[in-house]
Order: sequence, then structure tokens, then C-alpha cells
Amino acid sequence: MLLKDQVAFITGGANGMGKGIASMYAEHGAHVILADINDVQLKQTKQEIGEQSHVYGTVDITDFQRVEQVVSEVIADFGQIDILVNCAGGVLAAEGTSENINMDDWQATIDLNLTGTMNVIRAVLPHMKQKQSGKIINFSSMGAFNPYSVVLHYHAAKGGIESLTKNLAFELAPKNIQVNVIAPGPILTPFWDNVMPPGPERDALTDAIGKKEVPMGRIGTAKDIAGVALFLGSSLSDFVTG
Repeated sequence: MLLKDQVAFITGGANGMGKGIASMYAEHGAHVILADINDVQLKQTKQEIGEQSHVYGTVDITDFQRVEQVVSEVIADFGQIDILVNCAGGVLAAEGTSENINMDDWQATIDLNLTGTMNVIRAVLPHMKQKQSGKIINFSSMGAFNPYSVVLHYHAAKGGIESLTKNLAFELAPKNIQVNVIAPGPILTPFWDNVMPPGPERDALTDAIGKKEVPMGRIGTAKDIAGVALFLGSSLSDFVTG
């Protein structure tokens, strides 16, 4: 029970890696706040996780006022937010090379992935500062450093998250707030539904990607990432930041 009675605010918590993290956190005694834009998935995930999970309606992380409202409600109910996991994000358009990129897609992708992450940090951080403790876990991508395909807007946003993480880690270390980032390689989540419909063709693709890009020889799962997030969210990582 590494997180007993801790309160974890998890964006993108209704599915994929966010859901995997929420499930593992709940198993370790945390109250998990599921913040997601997908109402149907929110209800389903809450039912699966059970009484350790809590939903405050849908949350669009690009809407700072909505994020701030939900964070205030969580603080009113629990008195604290100990862990923030910024897992929400995604690719909004497949086109993203210098030849086919659409700048509206660029801005929307930056707004979701980078500005959205900062919106949630801005809402949660004052409470962590007041308590003089906290864990912030952001999500980047291996594509920010070593892209196997070109998705300029998405990878640029994730590169921004890397810089944001290091700057916040430096600033907040004296306040006993650790800020870290997970940069997954290929992980099998609903993210892939935007790339290719489920089926034998996609299975062949993800299998080939796993063998080519991953030392383990397979594509990762949400549970593989959840273990890392458990370490970074618990007292085991109190001397790890940035």
C-alpha cells in the first residue's frame, strides 16, 4: 500500500495509460480522481476501479476555468492533492510533416498537449506549495528525441513538456515537490485507434513496431507504464526529480 490515503489527480484517467495508472494507484490505497473528456469511458472506468475512484464530471484540460473548478472541488472534499499525473494528450491529426502540416492542427495539438498540461499544473500547484509536498508526473514521448515517424506538432509539444518538467523540478525542489516525466515508446492503448482500426492488420503493425523499436521485442502495455508511475508517485522516489 505505497499510496495509502494519498489523493491522485489523473488526467486522461478514463482509458489507456491513465486508466492503467489509476487502477494501480487504487490498488495501493490512493483515492484517484479521474479527469477526462470522455464521459462514457469515465463512468466505465469508475465502475471498474470501484470506491477508490472519483469523478467530477468531464474535464477538458484546454479549459483552465473548468480545470480550476474541479481542482477546487477535490480540495474541498479531500483537503489535498498529493500526486498529479498529466496523462491527457494525443495526436489530433495524422498529417504533421513540413509538407502537409496544417497550422490549425499545430495550434490545437500544442494547446492540448503542452498548454493543457500547464493548465492542470497551474491549478494544482498552489495547494502543493501550501502543503510543501507533492509529486507531479508529466508525459512526453520518445518521439520528442528519437522519432521513427515525423509528427512535428505532437513531438514539438512533447519536447516542450520535457523542458517544462526540468524547469519546474529545479524551481520546486526546495519546496519538497518532485517533478518528473515519463517518455513512453510504443504502448498499446486506444491512441492507436486514431492510426488504424483494431484488427489483424493493426496487430501485425504493432507487432512489427515492437520488434523493431523496443529492446524487449514487444509493444508495451498500460501496466508497464503504471509501474513507473507508481514509483514516481510514491515516497520511493523522494530523491528523484527532473
